[in-house]
Amino acid sequence: MPADNVEIVSYDKFSLSSSSSDEEYSSYRKVDSSDDEGIQFAVTGDPKDESNEVHFESLPRKDLHEAFLKKCVDVILKEAVFEGTKRQNKVTSFKSPEELRSLFNFELKDGASSHDKLLRVVRDTIAYSVKTGHPYFVNQLFSSLDPYGLVGQWLTDALNPSVYTFEVSPVFTLMEEEVLKEMRRIVGFQGGEGDGIFCPGGSMANGYAISCARHKFFPDAKTKGLHSLPRLVLFTSEDAHYSIKKLASFEGLGSDNVYLIKTDSRGKMDVKDLESQIERSLKEGAAPFMVSATSGTTVLGAFDPLNEIADLCQKHKLWLHVDAAWGGGALMSQKHRHLLSGIERADSVTWNPHKLLTAPQQCSTLLLKHKGLLAQAHGTGAGYLFQKDKFYDTKYDTGDKHIQCGRRADVLKFWFMWKAKGTNGLVQHVEKVFENAAHFIQLIRDREGFELVHPTPECTNICFWYIPKSLRNAKSEKDYGERLHKIAPAMKEKMMKEGTMMVTYQSQKGLPNFFRIVFQNSALNKSDMVHLVEEFERLGSDL
Repeated sequence: MPADNVEIVSYDKFSLSSSSSDEEYSSYRKVDSSDDEGIQFAVTGDPKDESNEVHFESLPRKDLHEAFLKKCVDVILKEAVFEGTKRQNKVTSFKSPEELRSLFNFELKDGASSHDKLLRVVRDTIAYSVKTGHPYFVNQLFSSLDPYGLVGQWLTDALNPSVYTFEVSPVFTLMEEEVLKEMRRIVGFQGGEGDGIFCPGGSMANGYAISCARHKFFPDAKTKGLHSLPRLVLFTSEDAHYSIKKLASFEGLGSDNVYLIKTDSRGKMDVKDLESQIERSLKEGAAPFMVSATSGTTVLGAFDPLNEIADLCQKHKLWLHVDAAWGGGALMSQKHRHLLSGIERADSVTWNPHKLLTAPQQCSTLLLKHKGLLAQAHGTGAGYLFQKDKFYDTKYDTGDKHIQCGRRADVLKFWFMWKAKGTNGLVQHVEKVFENAAHFIQLIRDREGFELVHPTPECTNICFWYIPKSLRNAKSEKDYGERLHKIAPAMKEKMMKEGTMMVTYQSQKGLPNFFRIVFQNSALNKSDMVHLVEEFERLGSDL
């Protein structure tokens, strides 16, 4: 039911006013038709009522805030959660930066705003944002709007914890340990033993892995700094996530000391080239210390041969890190975990539940085989926070192993999802999205106008060219590649302006721009696969 003081006057389409200026919004007007989807509200009651006023105290009061909060939640549920994820509605209503500045009031002023104005801001924010929970948002390595994850996210924000000590976050401290142990068990670490943390994104998880590997071999770096070290070298594939280079630079190793290993046509690391580059670094007098393999590369979705890489790491006494931020979700399924065969031999693993498992952003983990190493590498024992004479067992004060101090409880939304669906539900989810990807490949493999970048993709990101009729007989022409390169950007522009779906494109290894569609929303079905294929054909029909 609607909140008090809110009357639903129409479930028809509505149009936004041309500007969210500082006009008073005592009500919302009903219109008969528009291209924008949503639900129309009318705010009733006395606009001068005190409940419509904003007070500066940072404390919720039932008499001042209950009605406002209920209105906001009603709007969010109806317009973002339900209307925003309907197939017949738009993924986005694209506006240029200039248009959006004129339509949305970003200005901050000295004076307070009324609750009516703030409610309008909520609606405008929803209207002009991309609906990443929409079934046809297949643009990035995250998507979906999981209802149980959403409840966990809301509960997290309502409690506003910081997870560094048991006394401040008793539930979340124990919850983190349980989830991380179970994830380590799924990876294959014996008995789920080891260590782990939730990180603000997979890039930071990869950075933690570099830091832990360095500390394992060169613990003096923590106190003496980089000048005490030899030239450290780490290895990753040329198709690996850019965060490896970025975090190596951030941590003072230098991006030049990240040796990029060749990949094959499928995007897998070339193990012979890896061994050659390790030997090269030794001849140069450097100190190789780490290999970062990838399980599910960003573009092609390739899985590096982990057992062969692990053999080399064992031979040369190198730390093996596996960036499974994207592909880690496949570990949940006995049908697909073979893609990560050998991951149990890793020293550290990055795994992002907000990717293939569709937990709400952000939800990223680093899992370690080495117990206590995180605290050794990063701990400082601040006496004002991590006192050792507390009345409870201080082993549960886990914050010192993080480089952050204040830290969100990213665990709750994922734990709540897992609790709701059970492990079997997560397995069913993973297997459904792999089935969707396989069906999409089957649809386009021999369909005129579609050409796969690689004929047998391993993961659920599918890379392909759409070749319009004007180019289908032009492959032998000298400028064919240049002309094909322009097709994806042109189609993406039409796609965004019409808002019918979102699919990204990119160029890699000198190839013309190609599309990468990403399947991870288990609500999609075979008819959606057909719809997406036909939408590509429609968007490219006149190019």
